[in-house]
Amino acid sequence: MTEAEIQEKVIAIVAEQMGVDKAEIKRETSFTNDLNADSLDIVELVMEFEDQFGTSIPDDQGDKIQTVGSAIDYIKANFGAGPKGDAAKSAN
Repeated sequence: MTEAEIQEKVIAIVAEQMGVDKAEIKRETSFTNDLNADSLDIVELVMEFEDQFGTSIPDDQGDKIQTVGSAIDYIKANFGAGPKGDAAKSAN
């Protein structure tokens, strides 16, 4: 899955869960500050990311996911959006 595909999927999840238009959601969109999400909303978002990406996100990592960009970056880093490690550095 490419970063663009991850971003598209994350934005779709956030739009559906938070009831906002996808066009309003950017990488820098904060779940709490921009979308008025409370802690339960964030837990539900993380659970939906887990379901949609077929994985488990540890609670300590889920707590760090505060923006759309941080969700995309976490998923990309942990769930195989291209090469990892040195291969990823040379590919960029």
